[in-house]
Amino acid sequence: MKSLILIRHAKSSWEHDVTDRERPLKKRGNKDAVLVSKAFRMRFIEPDVVFSSPANRALSTCHIFLEQLEIDKINLKIAEDLYDFGGESVINFLKHLDERYQKVMIFGHNNAFTSICNIFGDNFIENLPTSGLAIIDFEVNSWQDIQNGTTRALIFPRDLK
Repeated sequence: MKSLILIRHAKSSWEHDVTDRERPLKKRGNKDAVLVSKAFRMRFIEPDVVFSSPANRALSTCHIFLEQLEIDKINLKIAEDLYDFGGESVINFLKHLDERYQKVMIFGHNNAFTSICNIFGDNFIENLPTSGLAIIDFEVNSWQDIQNGTTRALIFPRDLK
């Protein structure tokens, strides 16, 4: 079985004159990421590996989760393919994951992550919100074979407030 844990980056700030990749998190984004990571900790699935988009907002969200879940940063890998907004690059990335990994945590962006939740999961969602987390399980032995998964959990900040 393969398990995918998707986390959309936390709420970012548009107040700074920086490129899209460099956009930082808002204070609310930091708070929501801590809230969701603590809720996830209750049903903690320790990932074999953690991947993040190189964008500042995704990587910052990832670091909050690593800290809250006490996951060693040595397990973090930056993946350019996760800086994707449509989903095609992320799907290609997932299909080529190392088969040694059974549980993978990824941090990235919308609309890609909402699309992936709906393509692979069995629980349709309108939108994976900022700091939103989805866990999808696949009854397969190879990442290349992922298709119809089971949405095990959805954790949204609004449901925790």
